[in-house]
Amino acid sequence: MQRYLSLNTYLRQQFGQRVQKIPLDANFSCPNRDGTLSTQGCIFCNPKGSGTNLSKHGLSLTEQYLLFQEKFKRKYKAKLFLAYLQSYSNTYGPLEKIKSVLEEIRNFPNLAGICLGTRPDCLNLEKIQLINSFNFKEVWLEIGLQSSNDNTLKIINRGHTAKDFVNSVNLAAKYNIKVCAHIIAGLPLENKKDFIQTIHFLNKLPIHGIKFHNIYVCKNTVLAKWWKQKKFIPFSLEEYITWLGEAIAHLRPDIVVHRLNGDPAPGELLAPSWAGNKALILQAIKNYLEKNNIIQGQKLSSK
Repeated sequence: MQRYLSLNTYLRQQFGQRVQKIPLDANFSCPNRDGTLSTQGCIFCNPKGSGTNLSKHGLSLTEQYLLFQEKFKRKYKAKLFLAYLQSYSNTYGPLEKIKSVLEEIRNFPNLAGICLGTRPDCLNLEKIQLINSFNFKEVWLEIGLQSSNDNTLKIINRGHTAKDFVNSVNLAAKYNIKVCAHIIAGLPLENKKDFIQTIHFLNKLPIHGIKFHNIYVCKNTVLAKWWKQKKFIPFSLEEYITWLGEAIAHLRPDIVVHRLNGDPAPGELLAPSWAGNKALILQAIKNYLEKNNIIQGQKLSSK
């Protein structure tokens, strides 16, 4: 029984076959890193910007794409791919750079579409119109919200507000560009009620997807300092699964679940140890949803 609408299911519905995402690093930056807003970044974000960092190794976008394409053809037998601009904020910078990146991606072989990871304050009408002008079959803007609570956003040093997110989503919706919201469970000073409030906040917006992340502590982050000073203690796997189950039950049933957990890069994780065991997490989530008979959206009417 399918308990939530997964990205794999959605893509099979759209393309009739498996479609694999390929992570790309286009050497963008972030206003929360380059000094425009801050130099510290968000408290949880590693200096590599949550991506492959392959551009720093001299690989062009095309080279990165072809490298992963061959790997995923062998591993998953995939024939179609989504180009995923993952590292940092991929709509931050001059319009000409964004245009150049999209022009290169347009010529990739076996391309099903594109996903752009970014921030709500790195989008405007010109950038949305530019993305729309390329007419990719499948287009997703993966926009980091993390929490709908403005106080939390200040604590984690996001540098934007929940209203900024609303504005970017509504702008994308005018051009029928899908939005996948990124949110984090277990942020400092947030409880389960706060997390579910973010779900209700998203349910009211024209978003099409969501990525769930569990909070974890990476090396060389502000959160790492807090953790070492015992100012922050990440929650347990059991707590995360409970929060996630409740979130799925309250999530609008048409919203595509792109991922269920965060995925630290090798060697960067400090705590909790369970966050580095993806297989364990996914199996525990599956078991919990089945045991408690949780289905996406089943609690919406009981808000």
